[in-house]
Amino acid sequence: MAEISGAQIIARSLKEQGVSAMYGVVGIPVGAIAGAAQAEGIRYVGMRHEMPATYAAQATSYLTGRLGASLVVSGPGALNATAAFANAWSNRWPMIMLGGAGETSRAGMGDFQEADLLTPVLPYAKFAKSVQSIERLPVYVAEAARKALHGTPGPSFLDLPGDMISGSVDEDSVQWVPRVPDAPRPPADPDSVEAALEALKSAESPLLIIGKGVAWSRAEEEARRFVEATGLPYIAMPMAKGILPDTHDQGAAAARSYVLQNADLIFLIGARLNWMLHYGLPPRFREDVRVVQLDINSEEIGVNVPAEVGLVGDAKATLGQLLDALDADPWTFPDDSEWTQAVRAESARNSESVQAMMQDDAVPMGYYRALREIRDALPDDAIIVAEGASTMDISRTVLDNFHPRHRLDAGSFGSMGLGHGFAIAAQVCHPDKKVLALQGDAAFGFAGMEVEVAVRHKLPITWVVFVNNGIGGQAVDRDTAMNIPGAFVPDARYDKVIEAFGGHGYHVETPEEYAAALKEAVASDETSLINVALDPGAQRKPQQFGWLTR
Repeated sequence: MAEISGAQIIARSLKEQGVSAMYGVVGIPVGAIAGAAQAEGIRYVGMRHEMPATYAAQATSYLTGRLGASLVVSGPGALNATAAFANAWSNRWPMIMLGGAGETSRAGMGDFQEADLLTPVLPYAKFAKSVQSIERLPVYVAEAARKALHGTPGPSFLDLPGDMISGSVDEDSVQWVPRVPDAPRPPADPDSVEAALEALKSAESPLLIIGKGVAWSRAEEEARRFVEATGLPYIAMPMAKGILPDTHDQGAAAARSYVLQNADLIFLIGARLNWMLHYGLPPRFREDVRVVQLDINSEEIGVNVPAEVGLVGDAKATLGQLLDALDADPWTFPDDSEWTQAVRAESARNSESVQAMMQDDAVPMGYYRALREIRDALPDDAIIVAEGASTMDISRTVLDNFHPRHRLDAGSFGSMGLGHGFAIAAQVCHPDKKVLALQGDAAFGFAGMEVEVAVRHKLPITWVVFVNNGIGGQAVDRDTAMNIPGAFVPDARYDKVIEAFGGHGYHVETPEEYAAALKEAVASDETSLINVALDPGAQRKPQQFGWLTR
């Protein structure tokens, strides 16, 4: 039988496990894996840095429901990717990261880029192993896929010594492994399903909180039917936007502070009571708030606030159980209840409060005016990647999503620098959709060279960069910027960066210029970047609570 290299075995095994795209930076000793992956029909996207490559891999997993992979060189290359790897752990997203290592025969001798890479990734990995046998490479890849996809999803890491990649064996000796099945969808205990519905029926001011766990589970149809069957108000966590259209009349996003503070019972559906929900604690929540919680991970039930009812199961399966119970014994929260009317009134008031800012034609533009132009220009099925503190946060309230998994942002880890990788993955996974990467100038700077990747691969992403001269906005000039910790060179022209690679750049200062640039960029099949001169003093509307209210 013919000889086959370790690189070929790895690529063939990844293809068998459903990897359709790989993102990486080639070098010693992993370069051959990229070529072998291409030969197997896996799309390889050569990135400029290991961090955005690993962000792209995990976004691919989230968007496709299977596995994306990142390819990183040994030592500092793999360590560059560790923060992005941890982001997959925090978001509960599966992926496989392939990292190079020195040859096994030179372990401990101070080999090129020799480093312990298992220790730094282990706290965040569902699975992390150093490969010791070329023949067993498919076993390692399959186990990495199984651990990443099953149970609570998360990232896997394979440490690949150079001789495991470049070495070859007789193909007959390889221990090939079939495709790991998709993760099972365990239902919740039927008694907890009944208890959850009884708890909802007993509440006077109930609220549904939908998290990205519902999006990962592909449970959007069940979620919509459950929301509409119960008649309950709901809010969607950032990456759960679009599970129901943001314009749905039961959505309470515009009254977020009000409903969190006044709900007497919250039903967490694939969402966690972490910092993004203020831990479920006062003053953002009632002291006596009751909690019903649906999660695939039993260890998450009751974190920070005890759960009155815990539904341990897959979101799609468990919402199906709840719908079956409602079909057998229908119940709808009264549409004319005091709670429903109060939520609608508060939503209307808050929506009205930002209308003046959205209509303000002052120059330089503020956030709300700049975001309104994007809202008016994008098709309903556009994928929005948003990053950068105020840019991202305010965009959640202005830019509507109408389809699930069509918004990607900092997520539960609050990561910065992920926007470029996420946008590239979104366009690779959905070549037929418009992808818009919205970033502040600080966020763009983390990985701005990745725009070259988009140009090279002919990905028609439109970047929109809000330029307010630094972190949080800085009214500075070039002489004083160096003395202010968060300031950048003022009035920077990031559009020139993409033009250097052959993309299309725009610089806009007025609403009219901006609207024209967006119309052209959104309709174009070129990679583009719109550099938006934003008011350095622009802020979001006044907030009732400070960030992470104590």
